[in-house]
Amino acid sequence: MNPSNLYFITAIGTDSGKTLISAIVTEALQADYWKPIQAGFPRDTEKVQTLVSNPVSQFHNEAYLLQHPMSPHAAAHREGVEIDIQALVLPNTHNTLIIEGAGGVLVPVSNQHFVIDIARKFEAEVILVANIYLGSINHTLLTINELKHRNIPVKGIIFNGPANEDSEQFILNYSQYPLLLHVYPEEQITPEVVHSYAQQLRKAFIM
Repeated sequence: MNPSNLYFITAIGTDSGKTLISAIVTEALQADYWKPIQAGFPRDTEKVQTLVSNPVSQFHNEAYLLQHPMSPHAAAHREGVEIDIQALVLPNTHNTLIIEGAGGVLVPVSNQHFVIDIARKFEAEVILVANIYLGSINHTLLTINELKHRNIPVKGIIFNGPANEDSEQFILNYSQYPLLLHVYPEEQITPEVVHSYAQQLRKAFIM
């Protein structure tokens, strides 16, 4: 069975908050979750599973589970593994599927392919996570340009972190992508916090 809808969570960098956002989107859509390539521990799948509270979502095993916390191509090389994205097969589900990438769009998974090639292979719609910091406009626009150059469909942007209205508005105006959600700093990330953001995000998918 193929998923009913596919969303690929990617970001402008490694520490932008993809796993938290993946949990929020998974909870909002009561979707299944899959991280095809995991490099290092703890596993993001386990983290998302602890934050999602709905009874519907299923969590699928990684296609590649690497030991070293580094870019997938480097971890695979060190461990004698060859990552072949052409051999990736979607999990068996009829539910909406959230696919979490590794790092940013141009993180290499092999000598031939980048993370964003996984989204292209499965024709998944991208949700872009952007955190705001000094220099993040540049990183975000470079990512947006790469997505546009590759003709990757984008559902919208989720900002993660403190508000910066000038930066956010510039990014939205430039990209012409819709704003799906803004996740603000929280003292503690709990299933309740994730559920609260999920309720907000659900409205963006209904509209």
